[in-house]
Amino acid sequence: MTTQENPFGQVLVALITPFDADGEVDWAATEQHIENCIQSGADGIVVTGTTGETSTLTDPEKLKLVEVAKSVSSGRAKIITGGGSNETAHAIELYKASEKAGADGVMIVTPYYNKPTQAGLLTHFRMVADATDLPVILYDIPGRTGVPIKYETILRLAKHPNVLAVKDAKGDFSEVSRVLNQTDLMYFSGDDANVLPHLAIGATGLIGVTANITAAPYRTIVDAVNRGDLHTAQAEHQRLEPLVRAIMTHVPGTVAAKYVLHGLGRINSPRVRLPLVGPEEWEAALIEDEIALVSEIAGADFSNFRPDRNAAAGGALPKIAGTTR
Repeated sequence: MTTQENPFGQVLVALITPFDADGEVDWAATEQHIENCIQSGADGIVVTGTTGETSTLTDPEKLKLVEVAKSVSSGRAKIITGGGSNETAHAIELYKASEKAGADGVMIVTPYYNKPTQAGLLTHFRMVADATDLPVILYDIPGRTGVPIKYETILRLAKHPNVLAVKDAKGDFSEVSRVLNQTDLMYFSGDDANVLPHLAIGATGLIGVTANITAAPYRTIVDAVNRGDLHTAQAEHQRLEPLVRAIMTHVPGTVAAKYVLHGLGRINSPRVRLPLVGPEEWEAALIEDEIALVSEIAGADFSNFRPDRNAAAGGALPKIAGTTR
């Protein structure tokens, strides 16, 4: 197989969308957070993805997030628009508009709730990819969408000139190896705990939630793998483990990431939009117990970690609802 040029980066942050206490987008905090992510080692920013609470964002908010991220990055990181829609026509509209707004690539999630057949998935992905000149990442996350992108479907989609990569949150490493062997597709780990295993079998990089806290350790792991230094990659992977556990195991990743970022003083509010809610007391206690085990993580100093369970409680109901059209 030929080697594809990578238009996405290797250390991609699945960006949270900072809100104020009323659930409205905090644009100043968003700009600062993007800047922090890039300075800590990210070379790609995925806005309006699952972690960005795309299901509750309005289309104007989604497009402004692309514009803001593009402006802040100033060419230092690729800006990928995630999310999409479980309505093919709406997904096409969104990605066309995102391209005009300055996105460098698109990440198309498997249509959720509808539970389409593989033929339906194939048609959806092809039509969206046809509608834009941007490079495409397929997002395979059956735990959220209810439907996997099967191996045979991925092989067929790999023939589309715009489909260049897969974000894998399915965890089938043997399938990843098969696809890497038979196509030119790049793979990005979509499971923070499995970044190093994915890289070890040939993945290109990661799209990570925990990277919102700090992208620096992932930069270290990726750079170490690139130069064949498994010892350094393993050591950093082990140091990251309690932080990954804190963010990814007790509540939805965006909830935990916002809780921790607010406790570090990096965003003004830990608020999420309903139906997500902040961690309950016992969940917050578990997150804090994991954080107490984190040490020597580049880009994250927890010595002044001050979580605020009251500020995180509940969820916000924004004034303007996110809609499918």
